[in-house]
Amino acid sequence: MTHKGRKKKTASRQHETDHDQVIRLPINGILDLHAFAPGDIRHLVPDYLEECRRRDIRQVRIIHGKGTGALRRSVHAILARMDIVRSYRIAGPEAGSWGATLVELKKAP
Repeated sequence: MTHKGRKKKTASRQHETDHDQVIRLPINGILDLHAFAPGDIRHLVPDYLEECRRRDIRQVRIIHGKGTGALRRSVHAILARMDIVRSYRIAGPEAGSWGATLVELKKAP
């Protein structure tokens, strides 16, 4: 899967913003949002989950980090609006605790 996105600016290393950058993502059921700007997730998360569902990957872990919780809340708001999501919950300690969300997708028709 490819996603057009911006390079995330970090405190340790500044990157130029590039709106046309294509980022290749492995479709393996783990989506790490650390490499993406917060504004990218509104398209990235649904696109990634749709592709997982097409590949019959129905258990997905979204790593949003712990931080202030703003990104987690944004991810959860997106998940709550998606018809293909059966359920989601904060991960247990073995899968990232409150820095990750586990998503169960509905089976594709």
